[in-house]
Amino acid sequence: MEYIILFFIGIFATAIGTLIGGGGMVNLPVMLLLGMPVHSAIGANKVSNTVSSFSSFYYLYRNKQISMRESWWIIPVSIGGGMTGGFIASKIPAENMNIIALILLTFAFLTSFRGKRDFSGTKPLTVNKVSVPGLYGIGIYDGLFGPGQGTLMFYLFGYLNISYVKAVALVRLATFSSCIGAAAMYISAGKIIWPMTFALMAGSVTGAQLGVRIAEKLDPRYVKPILRAATVILIVQVLVKMV
Repeated sequence: MEYIILFFIGIFATAIGTLIGGGGMVNLPVMLLLGMPVHSAIGANKVSNTVSSFSSFYYLYRNKQISMRESWWIIPVSIGGGMTGGFIASKIPAENMNIIALILLTFAFLTSFRGKRDFSGTKPLTVNKVSVPGLYGIGIYDGLFGPGQGTLMFYLFGYLNISYVKAVALVRLATFSSCIGAAAMYISAGKIIWPMTFALMAGSVTGAQLGVRIAEKLDPRYVKPILRAATVILIVQVLVKMV
């Protein structure tokens, strides 16, 4: 029964995560309720996200929504961030991860009201003083904890004036890259409960494919209001966990 629950949670959480981020805030509590240790739950999330993120990125790449020439450099930056975060995670208590999540999500929510960028831009992704440290820092957070990582990346790409569908592809590529690094650390530490992880992975791949197809039809004007609403929900969820 728990495998069926994880499969359907994987579908729902990854579809939401593909569109606006925050899928980890759905599946992580479920895994914890099913009795998984916190580091095993985070590790399962990283392993399943590695596969599902690549599947959704590849769909958009195949449909020419993104090019590797523009985005290849995300891979080493995010892998480095994910590995750094995965290493630090073993040294930090779980409650401190919640504090980090709360600070970052609150900051992203407040800064979203600055400017009028609404994911309708057409700028390419470039290597600059905002994109590189932004992606590396979010990669560290993804390796540390994860939930809200995709949401933070959407804010970053919105700030960089990148179109919504391209932002979806870039978020999925960055998630894939940072999760490779983080998943490797959790696997090497022996934290993965493989049967439950495979159930989550199967649902996550299905949800990722559903999410990218919805993203292609979503009006960019509605993305930022939805993103803000999701961020508020994420912040409330983190606060509830801390109480």
